[in-house]
Amino acid sequence: MEPASLQDFVCALDPASLPRVLRVCSGVYFQGSIYEISGNECCLSTGDLIKVTQIRLSKVVCENPGTGQTIELDPSFKGQFSPLTGPRSYGTLEELVSTLIQSSKQLPIWFMSTQRVNTKAKVVPAEQPLMLEAVEMYLGTCSARCVLGTDTEVVVLHLPLSTKGSFWELETGDPRTLQQVLRDPALKSLLLTCPVLPWRFLTLKPQYEIQAIMHMRRTVVSIPSTLEVDVEDVTATSEHIHFIQPLMLSEVLVRGGPFPLTTEILEVPDGPPNFLSPWVGSLRKGQRLCIYGLASPLWRVLASTKGRKVPRYFMVSGAYQGKLRRRPREFSTAYDLLGALQPGQPLRVVAMKDCEGDELEVPGFTSLAMGDRLEVLGPGQVHGAHNEDIDVLMCHRLNDQAGEEEEEECEEEAEDAEQIVLPLYFSGGFVEEMSDSRRYSLADLTAQFSLPCEVKVVTKDTNLPADSLPSFPGLRLEEKITEPFLVVGLDSEPGMYFEVAPRWLDLTVVEVDEQPGWPAGPIPVATVEELTDTFYYHLRKLPAFDSQPPPPRPPKRQDHSEQKKQSSQERNLKSFQVPELQQPPLLPRLKKILPEVTKDKSNTYSKVSASKRGLQPTKFNTLDPNDDEHDYEEVVENFQKTL
Repeated sequence: MEPASLQDFVCALDPASLPRVLRVCSGVYFQGSIYEISGNECCLSTGDLIKVTQIRLSKVVCENPGTGQTIELDPSFKGQFSPLTGPRSYGTLEELVSTLIQSSKQLPIWFMSTQRVNTKAKVVPAEQPLMLEAVEMYLGTCSARCVLGTDTEVVVLHLPLSTKGSFWELETGDPRTLQQVLRDPALKSLLLTCPVLPWRFLTLKPQYEIQAIMHMRRTVVSIPSTLEVDVEDVTATSEHIHFIQPLMLSEVLVRGGPFPLTTEILEVPDGPPNFLSPWVGSLRKGQRLCIYGLASPLWRVLASTKGRKVPRYFMVSGAYQGKLRRRPREFSTAYDLLGALQPGQPLRVVAMKDCEGDELEVPGFTSLAMGDRLEVLGPGQVHGAHNEDIDVLMCHRLNDQAGEEEEEECEEEAEDAEQIVLPLYFSGGFVEEMSDSRRYSLADLTAQFSLPCEVKVVTKDTNLPADSLPSFPGLRLEEKITEPFLVVGLDSEPGMYFEVAPRWLDLTVVEVDEQPGWPAGPIPVATVEELTDTFYYHLRKLPAFDSQPPPPRPPKRQDHSEQKKQSSQERNLKSFQVPELQQPPLLPRLKKILPEVTKDKSNTYSKVSASKRGLQPTKFNTLDPNDDEHDYEEVVENFQKTL
């Protein structure tokens, strides 16, 4: 096939012959390195191969051949078009007129010339319709009086019958729809008429959108047929060519199979890794991966280590087979106790330090001693000393009976216990009283107890030889998340299997023509992945985890001492207003007082200690200003200026 413009190729293309492979003979490049505009491809290089899979009519441009004006028609346009054509062409106007006389046709008629006609009055463009009104003598020559009509003027032309050209009589054919006209190759270059459009004659120029596949393009490419490129059809010689289409792991996840799927890595996301596992270093360009499908279960647990200066962070799969034992939780405030209280689950704690209560401000807020045992009942409100409602935590102070009580003994203990309240702002240390020595699986633990929860891994996962969780003195299970993972194996390291979440590690891969087999038995997937601290905190604040809303700020303690302090400051300011007639006190010079202070050094410390014990305010003696032995300094003027 000879090269043709993309527009001409698409207009002549039979949709039933798709797909077709095209080679770009002369490319086009859009300035600014923009490869797509409004989702359409605008840059094609010479030599590119395009596999056309589908064409779609986007719009039809209706053009007036006389003026060049255009109107865009929707593909669903309902108007009827009639083609203008004749049975044969004529070499001169005289032949056309003779045929009309022989056929007894009445004037006027419409005709056109496929060549440009030059006259003294005007140049008639090719394929411009003319109306033949009469045959008459003009300037001594037998001529055809013709009318050339445009939107702006009507021109009368006298064309000699001897004028040569290729003349066609325009006859109106049967009305047809827009789609019928476009599907008929014989009508694509003819003039048409449509009664609902403002022009007597018009031409139609369809514009198509081409759906194609290109090398190394992840999605189907949309190319407008008006792109100024020349192409040639190379379908017959390109049957062996395979178009490489990159895939994202997220697309593999959405597609859902078939599995197993062998792929090759084309690109790894930039930036520091989110996981600290050994398989992360093997993910590089050219590495082959085998994807075995969706991991099960979908949920994971975020955990952090306890008892180390620098904590480590892990994501533990729901398939983890290790055994865990609950550890007592620690609480810093009464508000933390309220947040940990769950319906139907009793919560008992032990005070870790002595705390002094204030029953005057909060009725029922008694002092706590280290070792006091409390049973948390729930939230409540009390009426404070300053006529305001204070949110409190209702508790029972239990007796010192230790050990594991029977259920009846616990009920009797609760009846005899002293009821106390703790303001929610109360910051005392508490540790959970626990006698649970059972070993739980991760699934049972998260089903029976709410998170966060502190545990100790007492038995490692036998399917995970490098399980490091039992080596830590404790783990804090923070929250449970749900995210789809893909089970992946490395082709270069048989036996290494791991799980990848496309949301957080979306590799670009390409399918490889290779059918791997399923491994014998269950796939030994790593169920514990260590996380970087940055990625861990990123997970804790993702919008997807808003199902566990963060608690509001605990209420601040209403410190009434500040009000007392403010009122005392106001009283002091009032006392600083010195009357004009009042004799101000005079301060002695320091050099005269120092010798008296140092006379008896033995009494110095006794006086200081006595003043501290008594906490008595210091009294200033007003000295006699007439005493000549002392030199006094008046500070009244400076003091009043300061005020």
